[in-house]
Amino acid sequence: MYGDDATIRRILTELGDTWAVVGLSANEYRAAYGVSQVLQRFGKRIVPVHPKAETVHGERGYASLADIPFDVDVVDVFVNSGLAGPVADEAVAKGARAVWFQLGVVDPAAYERTRAAGLEMVMDRCPAIEIPRLS
Repeated sequence: MYGDDATIRRILTELGDTWAVVGLSANEYRAAYGVSQVLQRFGKRIVPVHPKAETVHGERGYASLADIPFDVDVVDVFVNSGLAGPVADEAVAKGARAVWFQLGVVDPAAYERTRAAGLEMVMDRCPAIEIPRLS
């Protein structure tokens, strides 16, 4: 299990409200689009991170985590498992406090590296499901 209820609750309620959403574009048919709306309704500031650097849900997008000119608290990852590990490493370098790999995104080695670097991490879960479940 990569993320017990206590860790999930801590990420959602205690670690900060700025969430970089990697893989978020203006494509409303992608899961990241709807999940980021839920995060906003829950009071989170979302920061789209996508090569197109599009503005989504009123928030300016950036091409990479490194391009974001301010701190982010949580990095929410919507890329496939093969690309997720490097994103987790970028989150550590960025100084994030937590990394969240979405449903279906699994990389045990990235989990171990991220936890060893002192960050909280959840894998193969969705905050849009966890928020109402833990409320």
